[in-house]
Amino acid sequence: MLQRRDTAAEIVKIAAAEALGHFADRKQLLTETKAGPRDFVSQADRGIEVRVRALLAERYPGEAVVGEEEGGETADRYWIVDPIDGTSNFLAGSPLWGISLGYVEEGVPVAGAIAAPCLGELMAGARDVGVVRNGVPFEREVAVPGLGLVSLGDSPGEDLEAAIALQRRLREREWIVESFHCTSVSMLFAALGRFDGHIQPVTTMWDIAGGAAICRELGLEVEIIRREDGAYAIYAGTAALMRDALGKA
Repeated sequence: MLQRRDTAAEIVKIAAAEALGHFADRKQLLTETKAGPRDFVSQADRGIEVRVRALLAERYPGEAVVGEEEGGETADRYWIVDPIDGTSNFLAGSPLWGISLGYVEEGVPVAGAIAAPCLGELMAGARDVGVVRNGVPFEREVAVPGLGLVSLGDSPGEDLEAAIALQRRLREREWIVESFHCTSVSMLFAALGRFDGHIQPVTTMWDIAGGAAICRELGLEVEIIRREDGAYAIYAGTAALMRDALGKA
């Protein structure tokens, strides 16, 4: 797993540098919509996914790869990439966008890397080999315990009433609820100790795989649920957050 962690970090670092170039020139990018009028994809998304796939093919020829833009078939073991997570943020000029690359075994993310290029952050982790932050071994620390910050992800496919009920439950239990509209950066903040965790009732494996592997290796509880519609839900956080988010006594 150490080699896969370090390979993921290397590839995401290359992708991050390329993405920053696109970000600086974002007004010139070709864009279009996909599933809905606010579901954007740009030539940066597509170009970076092609680049990541090529780098994976060099290092692990023949291994399955799934990507947000080009799709692909899952297998018992496969790589999964979101080349630009938070495309709307990216196109708007917000720094809250990221890149996620994960390695999944038997449906469980076991290695991966996530980057927030505008924030200068790149984390990588894998099962039983630890986590590195910008190449340096990292252990999660919380600067001021008890603040109670949680990231709550959103999705067009989410039931609005259920989303409102979840936010109400968290706020009633005195959690401060944030929302970045970028799963990878939200999970990065959970990994760094800036949030107690990230909750997202409707998401995709390419959004969560890298961050899930990292958060679990850092000692956070991670629960990934496969929904009936084929999407996923993720609950990643401290024991206290998991208790409140899942509505347990």
